[in-house]
Amino acid sequence: MSKNKKKQGQDGFENVEVALSKAEIYIEQNQKSLTIIILAIVAVVGLYMGYKRFYLEPKEKEAQSEMFIAEKYFEIDSFAIALEGDGQYLGFIDIIDEYGATKTANLANYYAGISYLRLGEYENAVEYLEDFDGNDRIVAAIALGATGDAYSELGEIKKAISYYEKASSYTENRLTTPAYLKKAGILYEELGQYKKAISTYKDIKKQFPDSEEAIDIQKYISGAELKL
Repeated sequence: MSKNKKKQGQDGFENVEVALSKAEIYIEQNQKSLTIIILAIVAVVGLYMGYKRFYLEPKEKEAQSEMFIAEKYFEIDSFAIALEGDGQYLGFIDIIDEYGATKTANLANYYAGISYLRLGEYENAVEYLEDFDGNDRIVAAIALGATGDAYSELGEIKKAISYYEKASSYTENRLTTPAYLKKAGILYEELGQYKKAISTYKDIKKQFPDSEEAIDIQKYISGAELKL
């Protein structure tokens, strides 16, 4: 080994020793502060675990029990009762208010938004659907599409298109994607943006030829082309 390599090796070890010495000195000088920081971290973790086990988990079970009845009303299209409750069990709105930190309350935002949409209360539908944070990609896509429906009914066409496009691309499949693409295309036509409408329709024809929307999509393509 050359003298230069030996010297470089020695310098490297010396640098490490110096760094270790500095770290040791820092720890000695700040031992009290470091101990406080570590204890604070342990306390925060302990509080969170206790909150989750003794507060959040029981609340989750309570919310699920209430939600079961509200969902039953939703399934039979009794949307007003599903939202407000039946006097014995809570509706989606009260579940959101009382169990806001739970996953069940988050899902209640979705149900509430869809319920308001079905009742024609579109501003309320937007409010609750936008508060919903979906983990299931299909449900999340439907929520985005439903938000688009609400904005469309409110006459906010550009916002509706934005949500339809988000819904169509959120999780690509032959059920939801072509449905929301078609809705976006129709609204592009309303705005007079026929080239974008044609492009959107052609995406359905090319990418989802077996979908229900593809059956008559050529009619939409031809109609938009005539308007150019």
